[in-house]
Amino acid sequence: MLLFKKVKDLQKYITAAKSKGSSVGFVPTMGALHAGHLSLVEKAAKECNIVVCSIFVNPAQFNDPKDLEKYPRTEAADIEMLGFSPCDILFMPDVKEVYPRDLNLELDIDFGSLIEVMEGRFRKGHFDGMAMVVKRLLDIVNPDHLYMGQKDFQQFSIVQHLLSQTGIKIQLIMGETIREPDGLAMSSRNTRLTPTLRKMAHFIYEALLQAKDKMQDSSPPEIEKWGMNELSLPNFKPEYFEIVDGRTLQQITDFKRHDFVVACVATWLGEVRLIDNIIMKAPAGI
Repeated sequence: MLLFKKVKDLQKYITAAKSKGSSVGFVPTMGALHAGHLSLVEKAAKECNIVVCSIFVNPAQFNDPKDLEKYPRTEAADIEMLGFSPCDILFMPDVKEVYPRDLNLELDIDFGSLIEVMEGRFRKGHFDGMAMVVKRLLDIVNPDHLYMGQKDFQQFSIVQHLLSQTGIKIQLIMGETIREPDGLAMSSRNTRLTPTLRKMAHFIYEALLQAKDKMQDSSPPEIEKWGMNELSLPNFKPEYFEIVDGRTLQQITDFKRHDFVVACVATWLGEVRLIDNIIMKAPAGI
């Protein structure tokens, strides 16, 4: 595995590789890697000649400075983990490399309600910062395929819109959510849970599974109300439990009118905020 920290060095290598016909798969991360990230690397390795993984804790997508401060940084462990994976290139730039002063990175894109619902209501500015860094990283890496996880479904949808609006010819590929044995979606935030709270975290996924089972007998609004009540447990503080159209992210009222439906949830568990989702209905190819 090669390690690059400078944009010009990485671009020189990738340009040479692509000139010889190599395809490039890209897995952007903020570090604190786990099996979910590695599954994306492995998926990329099966479909591309070269796999690039980036580690960059993007300050622009943290609306709470304290959250940025608490974000786990485990560079040594991350490098070791990737070294045993099929990752070919690790890109670990500093902030000045990603955001040089002389480069205008503002995006002239209307994301509409995609950035206003769910996470957008509780994390103001988060998706603007996320979209900006993804566009910047794509410009740097110039991959053929971009791999992102289902766990951050709203983020995936926004990046899909970004690619469509900018006309960037990169294929966006979703990797399934990788879970702990008890069902908790793998996340760097999980390490911040106390042992007691960690034992309770499985209730999130169990509520999503039950929500999917209720599709035949209950309406989306009824399931949403049930979900909020189901997660109103000691130490939990649910922010939303929404049944949305998988393309528009708008809440729905009738399952029959939509072929792509996703249940999305966000809740605090103690002092840690967790998100998860489950696809309730999916069109062919999803």
